[in-house]
Amino acid sequence: MLYPQMSESRTVISLDGIWNFKLDNGDGFEEKWPERKLSDARPMPVPCSYNDVAVDPEIRDHIGWVFYQRDFYITNQMLMSRLMLRFGSVTHTARIYLNGNLLCEHKGGFLPFEVRLNGFARAGSNLLTVAVDNRVDNTTLPAGRLVTESYPKIGEVTRDYPNFDFYNYAGIMRPVQIYATPHDYIEDISIQTALDGEVSYQIQCSGEGKMLVFVQDADGRIVAWGDDGRIVAWGDDGRLKIDSPVLWEPSNPYLYTLTVTFGDDIYRQTFGIRTVEVRGGRFLLNGKPFYFKGFGKHEDSPVHGRGFDSAMNVGDINLLKWIGANSFRTSHYPYSEEMMMLCDREGILVIDEVPAVGLHTGFTATGMLGGEANGTWTQMQTAEHHQEVISQMIARDKNHPCVVMWSVANEPASEEDGAAEYFRPLVELARDCDPQHRPVTIVQYGGATPETSKVSDFIDVLCLNRYFGWYSQEGRLDLAEVMLEDELKRWTEKYPEKPILFTEYGADTISGMHDVIPTLFSEEYQEALLAMYHQVFDRFPTVCGEQAWNFADFATAENIRRVQGNKKGIFTRGRKPKKAAFSLKERWESIPDFDYKTGK
Repeated sequence: MLYPQMSESRTVISLDGIWNFKLDNGDGFEEKWPERKLSDARPMPVPCSYNDVAVDPEIRDHIGWVFYQRDFYITNQMLMSRLMLRFGSVTHTARIYLNGNLLCEHKGGFLPFEVRLNGFARAGSNLLTVAVDNRVDNTTLPAGRLVTESYPKIGEVTRDYPNFDFYNYAGIMRPVQIYATPHDYIEDISIQTALDGEVSYQIQCSGEGKMLVFVQDADGRIVAWGDDGRIVAWGDDGRLKIDSPVLWEPSNPYLYTLTVTFGDDIYRQTFGIRTVEVRGGRFLLNGKPFYFKGFGKHEDSPVHGRGFDSAMNVGDINLLKWIGANSFRTSHYPYSEEMMMLCDREGILVIDEVPAVGLHTGFTATGMLGGEANGTWTQMQTAEHHQEVISQMIARDKNHPCVVMWSVANEPASEEDGAAEYFRPLVELARDCDPQHRPVTIVQYGGATPETSKVSDFIDVLCLNRYFGWYSQEGRLDLAEVMLEDELKRWTEKYPEKPILFTEYGADTISGMHDVIPTLFSEEYQEALLAMYHQVFDRFPTVCGEQAWNFADFATAENIRRVQGNKKGIFTRGRKPKKAAFSLKERWESIPDFDYKTGK
């Protein structure tokens, strides 16, 4: 799916702004709310999570459907084009109505979807209604469970328990756009590059028309030649060659543009020339051993919740650069397309993760939601949807040079019976979907060890989330160190050819809490714990990186282990640095992006 863009042949109209909003009273569909203007509606910004905008627990804690609505105008001229309505994401389930007609339904809260308006839109005013359901269960990604309990004097109360440690924000999270193209149009573009400057492309089109393809550098000069010596290529599948190409790397994220014309349609796709490979226990970027420095993040900020926020995105990238980071993981769902484009431009490497979190009936990050041990893969009904989100994420992000690895799950029950049977087809699907053949991983929690993991044999990089010194050996960093080192020895002995990337490690830290002796929750303890982990990482040549948990404090569901959210951030939720930020900055600025631990 191509990102909407303006060109000589394409028009994009934003529907972002203030919409009308109303909680479903249980009768919204029966009373046919999409067929007329909502009564007693309140204003709601789009894109944004609805939970924190209104200072109202009824809205913040609502379970079930809500309705969004707005008017928009269409001209007669627009109706002559192919007219599409596109949502960047709606969390988690959406039904889209136009003038009372159901256009489509979509399941999955973190990826775009679109529907054609021709035949439903009319010249003049149109009424757009979006119904959104925030419930999660054992068929959704992320996963959760609905529980109905009975209370004296109150009666039955239904609660939705997310099996993941971040707040279940919901709503129209990302931009809403109408775009118009010719009826004969460019549908999709795939690009692969080689270090010698060869650019291979595959283009999908709908309709009839002649196709022309050429490549421009950052200054707009045509720089690629076909086999016949021409600067342009014809056809939907071909190769062009750039002489003396500039490679895409963190220090110089150089972008080229592939321009495609098909009949009257024109689309421009940016790309970078870079390669990714795993070999000999190393993660290679452009053939050189790369060392990841960065974080697991969240799309999370005050008021916006998980809603798209361009200012926050730019600010976060600036903080990543300030601290010396070169990467992050999209924990635990695909981030916005706009963030991916920003990382392309700014040279930040991304591990792109599907929203497959909570796939463990006996474990959550907080330890508060136990379930049946060894029963995950008989209870979860997510496999088909899991395939959908993997295919959709890779289709969306396949051309981004910043994306260097796919993560098909975070902390699943990879040690349980049935895990290999569940995940092997998904890992193979990810490989089949990606024309660039990036590495594929599954991020594993502490219960999946070298001896118990049933998925490590068929993933490319061992990504580990470990909390020695926090969820175990609390306050005893000496014990945590020997446990961490012992486990790393066992991983490297069993998988000497697989690089190891620590994708989570850290400690909850209350900003402003200090102690002479590093104690739990103090800024000093966070700093000491991170330093201990780094000392151990540096003893193992196949450890190819460190992504601390988390970039910033973030909201979670309420429970007695969370004080207004998860406080493992190196920055506060408002993006102010804790003490450990300065230690990380000193370390990461001393570690090169390439050839760390190789002696070069």
